[in-house]
Amino acid sequence: MKAKTTHILFDCDNTLVLSESLAFEACAQLSNEILASQNIADRYTGEQLLVDFVGKNFRGMLVDLQAKYQFTIPPEELDKYVSMEEDKVIEKLVADLVPCPGANQVLSKLVASNKYTLAVVSSSAYRRVFASLQKASQLPFFLPTPSITPESRIFSAATSLPVPTSKPDPAIYLFACEQLGAPPIACVAVEDSKSGATAAVRAGIPVIGYVGSYEGEEKKREMRKMLEEVGCVSVMEHWDEFEEALERAGCN
Repeated sequence: MKAKTTHILFDCDNTLVLSESLAFEACAQLSNEILASQNIADRYTGEQLLVDFVGKNFRGMLVDLQAKYQFTIPPEELDKYVSMEEDKVIEKLVADLVPCPGANQVLSKLVASNKYTLAVVSSSAYRRVFASLQKASQLPFFLPTPSITPESRIFSAATSLPVPTSKPDPAIYLFACEQLGAPPIACVAVEDSKSGATAAVRAGIPVIGYVGSYEGEEKKREMRKMLEEVGCVSVMEHWDEFEEALERAGCN
């Protein structure tokens, strides 16, 4: 029998906020500039990047691009590109981002219940996550008292860890559990991507999948199947299914 759930750990991008298409649109230009600088002819649209790299941060994306096209970016230059991409994406998110439908209502209800500690565990850089939550009016849900600092409830694989990484590496989930003082089995994660769900599963955390941010019924079915295969104990299509999803997962 599962231990009592005390903490709920939310992915941010396309789980709490509709950000991925905006972010990949913003970083496609920079990705293409990097490929051009390496004399590589291929170019990406934001949509193509989203399909190939959903759930990964820009650092993880560049690692994969280097492996795919067999080139190397020196560490200091990689850091520069990551910073450039972060600025471009935040500008786009602050202008156009909206929350996932129903997410704010669920977060409000969870805070009011006083049953769980809520935290965000993301691959994205802390500045981007903070800006997204602020734009979507979600930041107060993770800062319930003035004594709580944002860093204590928002964890970024890109900036919180001693060595930056990206999901599906479980490091950021293990770090979040350690910082929160919560064993993985007492947590439940909410994830929309294969890489994110894999990270949580590898950390020993039960996972609820979310497919509501994907367009089209065929894509939703495809992602539901993938998330179930990765190990999600429950999958929901809309945030109004969250309480039922918790019950199905034995996490309520």
